[in-house]
Amino acid sequence: MEFFLQTPAWAAVQRALGRRVFEQSGPGWSFLAIEEHNPAGKVIYAPYGPVAKTVEAFDAATAALVALARKERAVFVRMEPADAGFTASDAGPLLRARGLQPAPVNQQPELSWVVDLEGDFKDVLAGMKPTNRNLYRNIHKKGVTFRASQDPADISILLHFLHLTAARNGFKPQSDEYLTQVAASLLPAGAGTLFIAELEGEPIAAAFAYDSSDTRVYAHAALDDTHRKLSAGIPLLVTLMADAKEKGLQYVDLWGVAPEDQPDHKWAGFTAFKKSFGGREVAYPGTWDLPVNKLRYGAYQLARKLRDKLR
Repeated sequence: MEFFLQTPAWAAVQRALGRRVFEQSGPGWSFLAIEEHNPAGKVIYAPYGPVAKTVEAFDAATAALVALARKERAVFVRMEPADAGFTASDAGPLLRARGLQPAPVNQQPELSWVVDLEGDFKDVLAGMKPTNRNLYRNIHKKGVTFRASQDPADISILLHFLHLTAARNGFKPQSDEYLTQVAASLLPAGAGTLFIAELEGEPIAAAFAYDSSDTRVYAHAALDDTHRKLSAGIPLLVTLMADAKEKGLQYVDLWGVAPEDQPDHKWAGFTAFKKSFGGREVAYPGTWDLPVNKLRYGAYQLARKLRDKLR
């Protein structure tokens, strides 16, 4: 799988948002890293990176990230080596031996749910719950249609539904400005697609997907609660998958899920939704920090611990 957060399309999004982006590569490795700032100071962050074919290539990528951090006077490197020549189960000892330590929180999901698009699409459908298959095949009888859009103006449809969902469920969505800029960068470039469900011409649900060379990421979705009984979000996601298959992609990444042994996890509800489409769990090593300015990083960690105690 090619991770979207390590693609030139994501670099373009970050630059459009006014952020500094660094891209480097060498024999068997590459990374896209973003300059971020937190209470410690400047951070060089490689989301789901670096990418490396072997452990030796990972070491070379890490050395390049550290050199970059020193040049930019960053306090530490933050990385998520999801595809770096070792498995998630081997990551802990391997990374600690190289001076890395787990970040206070994971910035990207440590567990994801991936649907393989191999074979005929009817095989993908067979892996889903019967309810999902039946909705996809029959919802047109209720006057619901689906369309794909690469018009950045259509992001307003998703934003409207996200506001409704946020008000209903009490969560804070990403800002309109952020998603509008992401849409403006990705949609005209063909690196993203909006999928819209309509009832007699009126939008009732929307989903925004990002594409790498082989993977479609189900990134943002929301619906109009007025038509909740139609369950349009289910056939909308199946439509997104069918379109990915038609485009020759190999995987649909449904993004973060809760651990199986945590039924009360805040993601438990939409984890059950994602698993109803078939697929498999994929584990990543999580987010790790490599201090470059050890004194300042130590002070940052101490301040965090004191703040957590006071809470």
